[in-house]
Amino acid sequence: MTDLSWLTARPVAHRGFHDMNKSRWENTLSAFAVAAERGYAIECDVHLSSDGVPIVIHDDDLQRLTGQDGFVWQRSAAELAALKVGGTADHVPTLQDALDLVDGRVPMVVELKGTPGRDEGLVARVGKMLKRYKGKAAIMSFDHWLIRDFPRHAPGVPAGLTAYGKDAKLIEAHFSMLAHELSFTSYAAGDLPNPFVSFVREKLKMPVITWTVHDQPAVDLTFRYADQMTFEGFEPDLVKVA
Repeated sequence: MTDLSWLTARPVAHRGFHDMNKSRWENTLSAFAVAAERGYAIECDVHLSSDGVPIVIHDDDLQRLTGQDGFVWQRSAAELAALKVGGTADHVPTLQDALDLVDGRVPMVVELKGTPGRDEGLVARVGKMLKRYKGKAAIMSFDHWLIRDFPRHAPGVPAGLTAYGKDAKLIEAHFSMLAHELSFTSYAAGDLPNPFVSFVREKLKMPVITWTVHDQPAVDLTFRYADQMTFEGFEPDLVKVA
């Protein structure tokens, strides 16, 4: 089994070390720079542009983050790079921009955001970029159709399921994804404990990180039932880890 101790060695900054979008916005180079300087791993979100470039942005709709109408998949990488995030000096970055900035200093955990009918090639392009990246990096997704492509289009890149929930149907769906060469799980902290997380962690010895941790109760749940947290809105080194 691949050694993923690097994935759980330090807290993971959710969309970088932002300030809840006051002046340093999520998924920007500024947020990634601060996370890297403080030694936190970085989680980021990726969509495909109209010309097939992996773009770092959470929403498929541009309105919340850029004030523009339309969707990420309707614009080219160059058009997206011209957009400012939250009215700041930061522009919408490509994944390559983020990788170049971080430059292997801390791990990168890249969440692939699927858009049915608009995401062909997303796994392959991100997989190719991470295979040649000199730093530690992993991919993950909520989207089962993307996860099914991980082994074929991103071989050798540590791959994870992003998941939530406790009800039987969701847990069953999560178990079905284990057929696709997963090597870790990112699970909603508020939905711990549950049979899926217990199984993959205890029986498969698979690392589990949590999302998104905002307060001490979520920190406590994380370190009782998982291995590391994806956090935002506070300084992890200042909280008590049970």
